[in-house]
Amino acid sequence: MKREKERVRRKRLSFLIGLLILAVGFFVWALLFIPALQPSLEQEWRTLNKEVRKILGLEKRNEIPPEEKRIREEVILKKMEEASAQQDWRVLAPEYPRPKKIEAATDEEKMKALRSSPEFKELTGEFNEYLRKKEDQLLPEPPVPSIKEASQIPKLKDRGAEKIIEKLLVAKEKPSPEKALEENLQLGIKGALVTRKILERLPPPQIKVKVEAEIEMTVWVLPNGMVDRVIPVLKGDAELERVAGQYLKQWRFAPLPRDQAQVEQSGTIPIKFKLQ
Repeated sequence: MKREKERVRRKRLSFLIGLLILAVGFFVWALLFIPALQPSLEQEWRTLNKEVRKILGLEKRNEIPPEEKRIREEVILKKMEEASAQQDWRVLAPEYPRPKKIEAATDEEKMKALRSSPEFKELTGEFNEYLRKKEDQLLPEPPVPSIKEASQIPKLKDRGAEKIIEKLLVAKEKPSPEKALEENLQLGIKGALVTRKILERLPPPQIKVKVEAEIEMTVWVLPNGMVDRVIPVLKGDAELERVAGQYLKQWRFAPLPRDQAQVEQSGTIPIKFKLQ
C-alpha cells in the first residue's frame, strides 16, 4: 500500500516538473520569437516581481509611487494657497536692524551724509589704526646718529645733475654716423644697408625675359652679415621675384662691430632683368 502511494506521488511530482519545464520553455520561446508579446510579458514580469518583493518585505517602505506623490504635492500646494489668501505670512518674518535710509538730492550730499554717520567714522578710525600699526612694523624709526657719526656722513650727490652729465658724455663719445659706400650707392641700395660693406656678391642672374624689368626687394641682414629674408616691395612677376630672392640670399655683408648694437638691419636693393 505504501509503495503504491509512493509511486503515485512520484508520478505527480514528475508530471508537475514536466509541466513547469514546458511552461518555462513556452515562455522563453514566446519571449524570443514573438516580438509582439515582449512588452506585455515584460510588464507582467515587472508586476509579478514587484508583488513578490512586497510579499517578501524587500520593497522599500518609504517609496511612494510617482502618481501618488504628484497628487500629494497638488493637495499641499492647494492648501498653502488657501492659507496664504487668509493670512499675510510676511508678518511672521523676523525684523532685522536696517541702516537708516539716506535721502539726498545729489551724490555729494549722499557721500557727505555717509561720512558723517557714526558707523562710517568708527570704521575709518579702526582702519587708520590698523594702517598705523602696519606702518610701524614695516618702517621702524631709524636710529639717530651721534654728532661724530653725522660729521663723517658724506654729502649726498645730486643724481639729476649726474644723469645729465652722463648723457652729455655719451653724446660726446658717440661716433658720427657712417658714410654711405660708393659701391652700395651705385647698386641702388637704400636704407641702413647703404653703409654696410658687401663681402660676397655673385653676378646678376641670367634669365630670359620678354620685357626688361626691375624688381625692388627689401632685404634683412643679421649682425653676422648673413641675409635672413627677402621680400618684394611691390608684387609683380612671381618667377622674377623668386629668382631675385634666391640671388640676394647668397650675398654676404660685413659683420657689425662689437661696440655697435647687434641688431638686424634692413634696406632695399633693386635687381634689373635685361633682354638676352
